[in-house]
Amino acid sequence: MSVLLTNCSFSYGKEISVLRGLSVEFGQGATVLLGPNGAGKSTLLALVVGLLMPDAGTVVVNGMGSHVRRERARYRRAVGWLPQQVAAVPGLTVRQQVAYAGWLKGLSKGDAWGRTVDALRRVGLADLADRPSTALSGGQLRRVGIAQTLVHDAQLIVMDEPSAGLDPIQRRGLRSALNAVAGDVDVIVSTHQTEDISEIYQHVVVLNAGTVRYHGSVTGFLGFAESGADVSRRAEDAYTQLIGAED
Repeated sequence: MSVLLTNCSFSYGKEISVLRGLSVEFGQGATVLLGPNGAGKSTLLALVVGLLMPDAGTVVVNGMGSHVRRERARYRRAVGWLPQQVAAVPGLTVRQQVAYAGWLKGLSKGDAWGRTVDALRRVGLADLADRPSTALSGGQLRRVGIAQTLVHDAQLIVMDEPSAGLDPIQRRGLRSALNAVAGDVDVIVSTHQTEDISEIYQHVVVLNAGTVRYHGSVTGFLGFAESGADVSRRAEDAYTQLIGAED
């Protein structure tokens, strides 16, 4: 799926300009979006999923413009969104919460309910389908969030810091779920975790102060680092070379 932002600008009010004339294309496969806090990553992702509209420029996903009203329903079905925090819905089981997300995206109740089985299986939560969603751990809730995008057949899943606040075991479960779906749908993930960069992703975009500093392959990104170190160290070094040491 092609995701194309062309000359996009966005400001919060009159004082805070986050993106200025940003153009970037996300290709097929899994892309990791890196950058320091305040770089504009969350704003960029919010533009892609249609939560925000650019002040100028266009966002086009698979030929559909986020600004075109008649295409909005199809756009919303094609793009899945996993925010930093996935909230458990009180009173609903895991399966009911996933089905509810499908219904909100335009599926019939019966269709949404039927699709939950496969969606939960793909993220490793089939055995917890009847558990109250409020009884899940943070890592399990993030996987519920992925299932909520799969249930309406999203062609693109956008995730904003999905591993933030998770312990190593929870991150491992999330990583397994990501690997399980990355071959079937396109994925854009904003994260500070670089240790798994070569295992999950094919593309890297580095954003700083609203400007793309790098856009290319994982191999090309790692080429900015000193050779000889392991992949995790090379990823950190490459990031530092592109962004500079953060205060």
